[in-house]
Amino acid sequence: MIALVAGATRGTGRGIAVALGAAGATVYCTGRSTREGRSEMNRPETIEETAELVTAAGGTGIAVRVDHLDPHQVQALAGRVDEEQGRLDVLVNDVWGGDHLWEWSTPVWKHDMDKGFRLLRLAIDTHVISSRFLLPLLIRNAGGLVVEVTDGTWAFNETRYRENVYYDLAKMSVNRLAFAWSNELRPHGGTAVAITPGFLRSEAMLENFGVTEDNWREAKGVDSAWQVSETPAYVGRGVAAIAADPDKQRWSGKSVDSGQVAEAYGLTDVDGSRPQVWRYITEVVETGKKADPADYR
Repeated sequence: MIALVAGATRGTGRGIAVALGAAGATVYCTGRSTREGRSEMNRPETIEETAELVTAAGGTGIAVRVDHLDPHQVQALAGRVDEEQGRLDVLVNDVWGGDHLWEWSTPVWKHDMDKGFRLLRLAIDTHVISSRFLLPLLIRNAGGLVVEVTDGTWAFNETRYRENVYYDLAKMSVNRLAFAWSNELRPHGGTAVAITPGFLRSEAMLENFGVTEDNWREAKGVDSAWQVSETPAYVGRGVAAIAADPDKQRWSGKSVDSGQVAEAYGLTDVDGSRPQVWRYITEVVETGKKADPADYR
């Protein structure tokens, strides 16, 4: 299996890349943060680290620095994959990079417009540019898979306003991209699906709450949904399962969360639990219902 995870530096992208590696895949790990220099997010994680984790998991990790807003760089990336592999089986569009750009619960007339448009470009344009140059490789053989990573399923997001207009548009648009790709890939035997992790214990989120993966339950100042949080490996295992599924087209055009995919394939997170945070938010947090978070994992 030849896979490319665009935005593999950290978080969900890293979790997916490593899970594909554990399934034996060769994984191109792309992003802007390398050991030679950081992206505008200014975080320490690098694509080289991700590639090494992929290899350690049993696959072959290949780090390639790419700014997915630059069509020329993405076209060169596609040419390299073509030359080295001759095909692409899985494309994961996980580029985001907008954490420093949004302003929570801020109306459009107060939100910095330049930051908002930069957020949209990073969240949407990167996915379109990557698909433009990499899908020709993916459709060479039937059975190719495109995964669009977002925050919140279409069903969840369509009835809720996600904090500000820029973030709301970004996360709904990525869901729609998966539907678009499913239609364009159908004549070629391809599949496209949008997937969202739950409350993710990413490197940045653990740091934000002042905890580690060993003591994450002790985080302060976060709502009870944190007790139903998950590691990046959870969604990664789900993507790897879909990629290996000979009947993967049953997912095409759908927008799903990590918990739904885990239930379908009998998967668990690294601690043996099966977090269902979106159900917890809908059934408990938003209704004021009393419930033990442990019942949702």
